[in-house]
Amino acid sequence: MITKEDLQLFVTEALHAHNGEASIVQVCKYVWDHHKDDLENSGDLFYTWQYDIRWAAQALRDKKIMHVDELSPRGIWRLVATPS
Repeated sequence: MITKEDLQLFVTEALHAHNGEASIVQVCKYVWDHHKDDLENSGDLFYTWQYDIRWAAQALRDKKIMHVDELSPRGIWRLVATPS
């Protein structure tokens, strides 16, 4: 069963798939399309994952994996190092 911490990996994976930056809608669509079964079998997390994914993004910002909000266009999540 996945946990809230796994959402950080899912966000990073989604951003890599979108060349390092994407809107939250694009990230959530990617996560749903690629991890639907995991989410459906995650217990209570299934009902909160779209909220918890925002906390995952903040944790990635704190770890310097994602840019802070001020360094990305409004509504766009961006990795610090984009994939090559």
